[in-house]
Amino acid sequence: MTLSVDSGVVVLARAAWPESDVDIRPPELPMFVRSSFSPLVAEVAARCLRRHHGAPPVDPETGERTAVVVLSVAGDVVTSAEMVAAVDQGERLAPMLFFQSVPNTAVGHVAATWGLAGPVVCLSPPGDPAAGPPAFEDTALDYATELISDGDADRVLVLVIEQGEATGDEDRAAAMLVTGPGLEDQ
Repeated sequence: MTLSVDSGVVVLARAAWPESDVDIRPPELPMFVRSSFSPLVAEVAARCLRRHHGAPPVDPETGERTAVVVLSVAGDVVTSAEMVAAVDQGERLAPMLFFQSVPNTAVGHVAATWGLAGPVVCLSPPGDPAAGPPAFEDTALDYATELISDGDADRVLVLVIEQGEATGDEDRAAAMLVTGPGLEDQ
């Protein structure tokens, strides 16, 4: 089932975190420690992609033309706080924390697992992280629409992620796989 949205794209699949009372913490992700940010990216992306494509990887032709847009106002606040604390205390920074502090690292994991080879865009717009998904969905969809209309991608996996530590609430994430009108069967 596909849904048209006002931004001019067609939604092929959606996913969220949490989706049920069972969603307490996303599954651990190898090589990503202490923070839920990267596991959230991987889990919500996998849920969305599985709903449309089944098991990874996607067909190579489809993967070649699938971009990823990640939007987070606050980013990985847990990793950032640990890095700041280490610097403030004059301690050596754990290499794993530096590695996972870049949002592209989690997206790279998703892209490698699913065979996505299109452009990757990571955004941090101004605003209140507590407004999180779906409030920033429109901004992310604007970038997705631009990637499709410019011919840079046929499909875009849109991810909006905010950790509970940034919002004073629980971890929240939304994912949508979108395409342009008339591209649904490609």
